[in-house]
Amino acid sequence: MNKKIKIWTLIAAVSVASFSSLAFVESYFEISKNLDIFATVYREINVNYVEETNPGKLVKTGIDAMLGSLDPYTNYIPESDIEDYKFMTTHEYGGVGALIGTRNGNIIISEPYEGFPADKAGLKAGDIILEVDGESAAGKNSTQLSDMLRGQSGTSISVKVKRTATNEEIEATLTREKIKIDDVPYYGMLDQGVGYISLNGFTETASRDVKDAFTKLKEQGMQELILDLRGNGGGLLRESVNIVNFFCEKGEPVVEVKGKVKEHYRMNIALNTPLDTKIPLVVLIDEGSASASEIVSGSLQDLDRAVIIGHNSFGKGLVQTTHDLSYNSMLKMTIAKYYTPSGRCIQRIDYGKRDDKGKAIEVPDSLVSEYFTQNKRVVKDGAGITPDIKVADKEYSDLLATLMQENIVFDFATNYYFKHESIASPEEFALTEADYETFVAFALNHEFEYETSSANMLKELKSVVVEDEFWDEVEGEYAALEAKLQRDKKGDMTKFKPEIKLMLENEIIGRYYYSKGRIRAYLPHDEEVLKAIEVLNNKTYYDSVLDGTCADCLVKKG
Repeated sequence: MNKKIKIWTLIAAVSVASFSSLAFVESYFEISKNLDIFATVYREINVNYVEETNPGKLVKTGIDAMLGSLDPYTNYIPESDIEDYKFMTTHEYGGVGALIGTRNGNIIISEPYEGFPADKAGLKAGDIILEVDGESAAGKNSTQLSDMLRGQSGTSISVKVKRTATNEEIEATLTREKIKIDDVPYYGMLDQGVGYISLNGFTETASRDVKDAFTKLKEQGMQELILDLRGNGGGLLRESVNIVNFFCEKGEPVVEVKGKVKEHYRMNIALNTPLDTKIPLVVLIDEGSASASEIVSGSLQDLDRAVIIGHNSFGKGLVQTTHDLSYNSMLKMTIAKYYTPSGRCIQRIDYGKRDDKGKAIEVPDSLVSEYFTQNKRVVKDGAGITPDIKVADKEYSDLLATLMQENIVFDFATNYYFKHESIASPEEFALTEADYETFVAFALNHEFEYETSSANMLKELKSVVVEDEFWDEVEGEYAALEAKLQRDKKGDMTKFKPEIKLMLENEIIGRYYYSKGRIRAYLPHDEEVLKAIEVLNNKTYYDSVLDGTCADCLVKKG
């Protein structure tokens, strides 16, 4: 009998091997066939197409289209774009350290980075770039100008600008430096022992910077912490694991990575001694919090280690890695999905399924599954990270949006800077009533129009009524309603004064104290930060969120 079993086992093994070999041969044939077809089409176009073609551009278009059918994170990176990719992963580049933008056909400096070459050379926000190393900036876009300003650290560059606020032209010689955009742009103490750390990226220095900030805040008496991940689009997975590790016990599961290839599997656990497993912790997230930010917030939520406040996160549960290709090019490719400790994958878009227009679809509610945190709170997959506590969206007026879009706030702040040598600290600075009236006059001297959402909806209603041929019957009532919705600019400048004044003060503060100053000035008005302080200062409520008994929380026991 044993002999028979051995024979059947051998037959089965041979059959499986034969099937596998056949599948491999068929797959190899399919790949070879299609590569041959592609090469043939490519050759025929290059030889016979009516116009001259660019072979490199043709191939890149084909590669981009192929990868575009997969997901937006799988990309071909030619040699010419390698430096841009490195900047995305390191936040480092060689340059002058200034944010630039387009304005009325000109390239302007939007903001110089504090302590870097542009700032040290005296270039200011609002300066119009005229020349770079003697080459005119006219007709160039911001990308082209950015490429001209970047270069190897230690090299010199001449920049000529026009300063409209003082009506002068200035030429400066700058020495390029290695520019590193901070992963932690600001940290500091807030009210009642609450520390605050803003993290805007996950490059290879992210966890080190968070650790340094945390240590310094503890020295200043921090007893509770707010970790701000709003707008943080992610980065390196290992850095997110390190940061979760700061707040949970060694050996805790942080994130599981699973792909089609078994070699891509990895269970990432907390390997190091934590910084503090007891400190009350709030993590802020929003729609711009993605990938590594969602690993941090999702893992801390699953471990019941932090209260999550804000808005639903982006929903990117995919993991990418890079493969070196020939001719110094690179392929960035999605190889796996990640799963938080509860077992959920928060990927919102299913790129394997498309609608009749070829657009990838969101995971439907019917396929969303429930999972459980350590305290048996219910969390769900397929839709990003749901915060424990949601803060209502801040509504701003259409007038403020127009004043910002038309650069009226920016221009006033620029003029204000050149008329005032210094201002109070970011926390204390405030425009006087006279200053605000000066701004109102300045704004009204500019030709700008704005319409409210109500006025736009009224226009849409008119088009429908005209199409339905009822216009003659309602024309009079429409005209009366339209007149009521016409905005009085000066009146609205008074009506919306608090929000306009806050944004104007923040823009002015940025001229003197740069991005750190902007953050310091806005924190006392940040509704999500204020909510976080309120929760941290109410231990009973904080504990109820994490144990799932909080009545008004989005995440709680089922």
